[in-house]
Parts: sequence; C-alpha cells; structure tokens
Amino acid sequence: MNGRPKIKDIAEVLGVSAATVSRALSGSDLVTNETRERVRKTADALNYRPNASARSLRTARSMAVLMVVRDVGNPFYLDILKSVEATARAAGYSVLMGNTENDPEREIEYFDMLRDGHADGMILMTGKLPEEDGPRNRLPPNAPIVVALETIERSSFPHVQIDNVAAACEAVEHLIGLGHRRIAHISGPVPEVMSFRRQEGFRRAMSNAGLAIPEGYEQRGDYLLHGGARACEALFALPEPPTAIFVANDEMAFGAIHHLREAGRDVPGDVSVVGFDDLYLSEAFYPPLTTVSQPRIDIGRQAMSILLKILSGANVSTKPVVLPATLRVRGTTAPPKSA
Repeated sequence: MNGRPKIKDIAEVLGVSAATVSRALSGSDLVTNETRERVRKTADALNYRPNASARSLRTARSMAVLMVVRDVGNPFYLDILKSVEATARAAGYSVLMGNTENDPEREIEYFDMLRDGHADGMILMTGKLPEEDGPRNRLPPNAPIVVALETIERSSFPHVQIDNVAAACEAVEHLIGLGHRRIAHISGPVPEVMSFRRQEGFRRAMSNAGLAIPEGYEQRGDYLLHGGARACEALFALPEPPTAIFVANDEMAFGAIHHLREAGRDVPGDVSVVGFDDLYLSEAFYPPLTTVSQPRIDIGRQAMSILLKILSGANVSTKPVVLPATLRVRGTTAPPKSA
C-alpha cells in the first residue's frame, strides 16, 4: 500500500464496499456490530486516520469539479475550460484541471480524487475509464461524471459530443467536390472511438463517391504535431501520393503542412489539406486552415450544466447531447492541378 491508508484500502482488505466502511467508521446503525468491529480493527491495523477532505460525496461537498483532459497544453481545451468555469462559478463551484498525458496511472489518480471527495464531479474528455482489473478501478454506474467530446461505449454516463462521422464525411465531400480523387486520411490513435468515427466518415464519403482508398492512404497519427508530419512523410513516399489529405485534428494538419512545405510542395497548389477542431491558430495560419469547427463553448456549457443537474440529484437522460459542427472553408483547399 502506497501513502496514507484510505477508506477504499480498508474496504479492499475486508471485501466490502467503501460505503460500508464509511458507515462503520461513523457509527451508523446501518451496519451490524460485527461489521463495525471488523472495520475498526482493520483500520487500526492499517494505521488509518480520518481525513476531513476525503469524505464521501454523499456527506460532504468540496464545491469543486474536475475537468480531465489528455494534454493541458493543447489550446483546443481553452474555450471549453472557460465555458465550464463560467457555468460552474455561477453555481458556486470551482474547476480543477486534470492532465493525464495518456498515462493510465495518472488517469486513475484523478478518479481517486473523485472517489475520495476532493471533487464533487468530473467532466471527462479523455474517452477512457480505468480498466476494471481491481477494486481500486471500479466506478459505480451512477458516478457524477459527464463525458464530453469523446465517446465511452457501453457506459451509462451522459455524453456531450458532435457527430464525428457526419462532420468527417462533410470535410471529405468538400475535397471531392473540388475535384480531388486521390484523397488520404491521417487518423487519430485508432481504435479509440473518436478517431475511429472520423475515419469512418472518411471512408463513407469515399465509398459514396465510388472512390477507392489505395493501400497506404490511411495513416495512423497521434493528434500531435510531429505525428502529422511523420504520417504526411509516409504518404508522399508512396508511388502515387495523394492530392488532398483529410487530417483528424488541426495540430496534425499543421505538422503535415509543415512537412509539405519543407519538401517544396505548395498548399493548396499541390496538395489540399483539411483539419478538424478549428483551433484559434487555424484562422491565423497561412494560408488559413480549412477545418471542421467544433462548438467548444457550447460543449463546455452543456457538459457543466448536466453535471450540475446530477449533483443536485435530478434525473438526467443518458441519451447523448449531439451538437452541430461546421466546416470552415479557408485557404488550404483548392481544386487539384489535374482538374
């Protein structure tokens, strides 16, 4: 056991729920004398000391919520954070930022903060729940969590998202409408759900237009700048490279365009590029990036509003809230030279 013993540690030793341990330690009549004695003896053996800031969510409020993201350095989250914070503050809550950097152990630490009462609820933007390989990782189905942007399949948590398939399909249809036929895709980290759905939209648009996807035209990325550059390099090592690329996010699109320029290719003269997210830098980029714009302010407001309803005890629908996305046509797309 690492660090200070917690209620969940006692529960794990005894094979009972954390709620049972909490009730026993507080002297509740809802547990038997025998259970209460077992809990107290185990607590003494583990040198457990009560922590006022780690009480059950049912008996105390921290008046803080967690917003958990993959990479706090990604500017995409800024507008969402501002909107979440404005909605939270109006209800008397503060917002804590959690940065996982795709580290499973760090992800579990943030869920521990929720379990231990350091936060009353969570807006989860990583698309990941802890792997259920032990009591520490198990979450009750009614945990105060709202999933935003991403999709966690087979979960009962409320979701706020866009239709990634339809948005990706529209982006690729734009390229097809310009006359492009050799269109490649740089995906996110498939098989993650959001990456998979944007890839599905790419494939659907190509299929609807009767266009084949040559081998090597789907490159797996990682949502990072250098990942976009590496994937673009692989595309242009092919015998017949594409004339257009649909990229699963703006950061990778910037990396792809950087590689194209270093290789002496003009954007959009030689290659058209479409991104996804509409970062604030996308319009300032030269030429301005054609991209799918997500309603980040609305996503943050809706996610926090739903979380506040959960925290107030109201019943919340588990049907996903799907917000509209918009294709912003700017300067990185044009008809292919052959057209």
